[in-house]
Parts: sequence; C-alpha cells; structure tokens
Amino acid sequence: MKSGFVAVIGKANAGKSTLVNVLVGEKVAIVSPKPQTTRDRILGVYNAEGVQIAFVDTPGIYKSKTALSDMMMRTAENSAKDVELILYVHDGHKGVSDSDVALMKHYLAFKVPMIIAYTKTDIMPEGNIPADVKRLYEEGIDCDVVPVSARKGKNLDKLKEAIAEMLPEGEPLFPEDVLSDKSEKFMIAEIMREKILLRYDKEIPHGVAVLVNTFQKREEGNLYDVDLDIICEKANHKAILIGRQGRALKETLSFARKSMEEFLGAKVFLTAYVKVKDDWRDKANLLKEYGYEDGSKSSL
Repeated sequence: MKSGFVAVIGKANAGKSTLVNVLVGEKVAIVSPKPQTTRDRILGVYNAEGVQIAFVDTPGIYKSKTALSDMMMRTAENSAKDVELILYVHDGHKGVSDSDVALMKHYLAFKVPMIIAYTKTDIMPEGNIPADVKRLYEEGIDCDVVPVSARKGKNLDKLKEAIAEMLPEGEPLFPEDVLSDKSEKFMIAEIMREKILLRYDKEIPHGVAVLVNTFQKREEGNLYDVDLDIICEKANHKAILIGRQGRALKETLSFARKSMEEFLGAKVFLTAYVKVKDDWRDKANLLKEYGYEDGSKSSL
C-alpha cells in the first residue's frame, strides 16, 4: 500500500485546517477566519483502500511578533523536513504575489516532493487559475498544482490521488481507527479557543490560551465534567471576555459546550474562569505550562 507523512504548509488563512478536516473526513483541527488559529502540529489520518495519508497540519506562515509565534514558525519549518511530501496550500483567490513565489521556492529547496493545493476556487473567477498556474511555471515552481475547494468538495479526490501517487510503498503508519494524534482533552481546549476566536474581535483572541484543569467522565450517565481556565494578557481583556454581568462569557461557554457535546457524543457540564497572565506569549515557562511545544525539533 501507499503510506506516508504529508506536511500541510502555507500562509496564515490559506485554508489548511479546513482542507485537512475535509480530506480526513472528521474535525481534527479548529478553524476560524483569524490568522494563527492553528498553534500546534496536528495529525489527521486519511484511510482508503491501499493508501494511508498522515496529514501534518501546521501553523500558518505569519510575521513573528512573540515567543509563541516564533515557536509556531519553527514548528511549521521543521514539520516540512521529516515527511514524504509537502502539501503547500495556496489561497488562490488572492492571486500569486512575489512573497508567495519566494515561500514556495523556500520549501522546494528542502528537496522534499511538493504538491500545491490551490484553494478557495469557489470564491474566485475560474479564469484566474490558468494565469496563476502559468506564472508559477514561469517562476520555476516545478510541481503539480491542483485547484480545489474544500467548502464545495471540488477536486478533493483528484488531490488525494495525486498525493497517493507520490507516496512510497509501505506499511500502515497507524491503526485504521486512529484519526489524530491529539487527545480528547486537547480538542476540548481547542474547541473553547475556537469559539473565543469566532466571538471576539481584534487582538483579544490571539492573546488567549485555554488550560483544561478537569476532564472527566462520570461513572453514571453519559456526562463529562470539564473545568478550564481562559488565560488572557491584560485586565481590560478579561473584562471584555466576561462582559457586562458575565453575559459575553456565558454566551461563549454555551456556544462552546454545544460543540464539545457534538465532539464527545455526550453531555458536558462546563465551568470556566478567566485569569490574567501578563504577556504570557513571551514567557517560556508559561508557554510550556500551557502545552505549547518547542518547534525546534520534529516529533514525527
């Protein structure tokens, strides 16, 4: 059979996590319209007859401003070095810029086979695609370009076939029932952070971490107890997160609880506290405490 690791690389907001979720067929990574939604290296496993693809979703390439974003960029960079294939996800509806070409050439220089998934074709004129592909060819980007739409499901089978063709023959990397390397507890924290990203504006969501203190299924009844801390960087951010008379936080928790229940297939009793840790994104000890791995080494 064909099997291998595929690093999913690209600029922030290119649609990497959305594409991985659709290709795997399950939600293994949170999504939002905001840059830097994905902070960790997340594995999503696709199984079909004669093929197993282990997609490695990575943080989007983004101008680094904090120790956390530095770590995220190292994670993306090193994830692309120990894989059988790079799937470079390019936001097609934004066209092709000089920086896009430079970044693609950067990853081609790793001497790892690469395919470009040219995404978001459902929100752009189809006539733009040939011109962009022509420019990439003229710029020396020598790899297959597959136009896709994750939202519409367009050309996803073609993309999976192209990936499988470039993977080596080998044994399965994971049992068929494994969809991700992340735990349910990790996903509960990510779901909470996803809802904060969706419901709050500006800088506040980027300065939030979620620490799960309790994640436990009760012995009787299909019910989980979840207790978590929402960490923010400033006292005024805490006030905004909570809202007048706690209304904003209550609405966000209700929003998150419903998604947690869908994910777990069980009822969830959710409690949360908002805490302030000044500039936690620039403090190595707090990054480690909140579970963010140092991206200087690959763990594949």
